[in-house]
Amino acid sequence: MAKKKAGALVPVGKKIKKERVRKKMTLDRVANETGLSIDYLKKIEAGKEIPPVGTLLQISRALEIDSGFFLREEETRLKSRIRAYTKRTDNYAYTTMTPGAENKHLKAFKVEIDAMQDHKGVGYQHEGEEFIYVLSGKIEVLVGDHGNKLDTGDSLHFNSGIRHQLKNTGKEKAELIVVIYGP
Repeated sequence: MAKKKAGALVPVGKKIKKERVRKKMTLDRVANETGLSIDYLKKIEAGKEIPPVGTLLQISRALEIDSGFFLREEETRLKSRIRAYTKRTDNYAYTTMTPGAENKHLKAFKVEIDAMQDHKGVGYQHEGEEFIYVLSGKIEVLVGDHGNKLDTGDSLHFNSGIRHQLKNTGKEKAELIVVIYGP
């Protein structure tokens, strides 16, 4: 059963690897362009990790392709299987709220983080700005070394070029609207 789940993760990683190879870009170059480790990029390409939205944006920028190239397929898969997807992505799920905005600077997502969980792996960092609105739950957003505690109805706007990470600090699932502006 675990092998089937791992197999389900492969499509986005395969797309990333195919584009990287097609453009004759080394993992070293993509790592330097994104700030992600080569090991993490290898895990993504192998389907062992599903990258969150911020990471997909970084990779698409490094590969000089529209982020929608990766997100359209994920959005289709997520609509009918969001709960299973949440578990497969280490307690983090997202759904695009701006389909068809692939060539736009502004993208919005609904994000769900399970109770008392955070994003596994690296912090996120991508050029632009980010706005978070908490629909329900309690979260902490670490921006650089500064922690921001947000409750239902609170919001935060920050420079997404600074490494940041989300954490659900509550006892219930947190639901957020995340709007990302990328130049």
